[in-house]
Amino acid sequence: MELLLLVWRQYRWPFIAVLALTLVSAALGIGLIAFINLRLIETVDMSLSVLPEFLGLLLLLMAVTLGSQLALTTLGHHFVYRLRSEFIKRILDTPVERIEQLGSASLLAGLTSDVRNITIAFVRLPELVQGIILTIGSSAYLAWLSGKMLMITALWMAITIWGGFMLVSRVYKHMATLRETEDKLYQDFQTVLEGRKELTLNRERAEHIFEKHYLPDAREYRHHIIRADTFHLSAVNWSNIMMLGAIGLVFWMANSLGWADTNVAATYSLMLLFLRTPLLSAVGALPTLLSAQVAFRKLKQFSLAPYNAAFPRPQRYPNWQTLELRDVVFHYQDNNFAVGPINLTLKRGELVFLIGGNGSGKSTLAMLLTGLYQPVSGQILLDGQPLAQEKPEDYRKLFSAVFTDVWLFDQLLGADGQQADPTLVDKWLHQLKMSHKLELADGKILNLKLSKGQKKRVALLLALAEERDILLLDEWAADQDPHFRREFYQVLLPLMQEMGKTIFAISHDDHYFIHADRLLEMRNGKLSELTGEERDLASRDAVARTA
Repeated sequence: MELLLLVWRQYRWPFIAVLALTLVSAALGIGLIAFINLRLIETVDMSLSVLPEFLGLLLLLMAVTLGSQLALTTLGHHFVYRLRSEFIKRILDTPVERIEQLGSASLLAGLTSDVRNITIAFVRLPELVQGIILTIGSSAYLAWLSGKMLMITALWMAITIWGGFMLVSRVYKHMATLRETEDKLYQDFQTVLEGRKELTLNRERAEHIFEKHYLPDAREYRHHIIRADTFHLSAVNWSNIMMLGAIGLVFWMANSLGWADTNVAATYSLMLLFLRTPLLSAVGALPTLLSAQVAFRKLKQFSLAPYNAAFPRPQRYPNWQTLELRDVVFHYQDNNFAVGPINLTLKRGELVFLIGGNGSGKSTLAMLLTGLYQPVSGQILLDGQPLAQEKPEDYRKLFSAVFTDVWLFDQLLGADGQQADPTLVDKWLHQLKMSHKLELADGKILNLKLSKGQKKRVALLLALAEERDILLLDEWAADQDPHFRREFYQVLLPLMQEMGKTIFAISHDDHYFIHADRLLEMRNGKLSELTGEERDLASRDAVARTA
């Protein structure tokens, strides 16, 4: 299996050590059966040393078996920890555009369901490994006792394994379909949780979501999980009954065909009884490994960035003066909308406003400007020099941003990821009217249960604490009350400029366009600058222009 090969490549020597320990465990198990056969069945040893020797072997077998299982389980958990950590790091390194294509529901399913299935598989892996090794070792011992009986027993066991394999293969088929259904269920869960307010208001829509989306997906999941469990239980019962049948077959061969004496038949039966639990456990563990393989392939299908343990240390551009987008073009893979060619030059310390209607390309331009989207053509230049394509993090270090879909972090970080400047934080807590709302301890915000407007203020505080040169604000004032909106445009933005910030703000507040150094407009993916009479008209008629 691909998953086991990966474990082998990453943990070769620990895996070999664990297998060696499992071999010792199997040898002790077979040795205990041989001890019973030689000392208690064929020749009854009347000495007092038999019981201590037997109990000693039993305790040693218990300790080594437990040790081998714990070692393999621990190795599995180390692998899962590494797999999950690498997956998270790859998400962090993957371009934003790719993450948006995949969707959060699919990635959450990978982080929860897929990783959980892989974890369960490694917990059950010792049962499979032990069952295989014990079967091989026991077969060698049984061959030594009676070759003819082993041939028939092996044929019986082959039929047992073949039947179990056919049943388990059906389990695999349903598990593969089940994983696809889980993605749809996660999407349904996200719809219910994220749209809870709208669904509470509109019960007809809630009924539609429940009846037409969730229930069909839930029924499909139920169908496949029942089928998978049915074939799994059938495989276990098949193996269980066939093992009991093997014991009857052994005594028939010994007594009716005369192939061995009763002592050999008893030893054969004892060995089969000893193998019964490991084999049944191995059959039971196989579906979990198949589910893990499905999950592992699903994780690979995300096509995330290659794993790199290190986080890059971006370099600063401390004295830049101009930032230029030259003939920049971008288009989405899943639709026909394109932006560009964009030609834009920002000067250090400018306050630039961008207006435009819904779907005009404003947010796309913001993503391009900040380096979160990579253009399909064109160049981004700093002081006339093209940026290095292989080090986009250097360019991104120029920017802090507050997007419309703001996400709040509870830790205030300053330049280069160090603790934020307390003086700067205190100043802006006061300016943002949040001193009485936020409780801080060692640079950590202890309470984030805030209104949407207050969350935007905290997001701006986090951005300013980073002390970066360019600040992108996407409709920041839209959620503020009229008084504080006026405060933002007339007081806060000038204060930021005094700090040396270059501000690129997406806004529709036409009453305040006069405060901008420049006014830009996006229309159908094209960028233009409004000057003179056009700017005067836009300052009083932004809604009409962007409709």
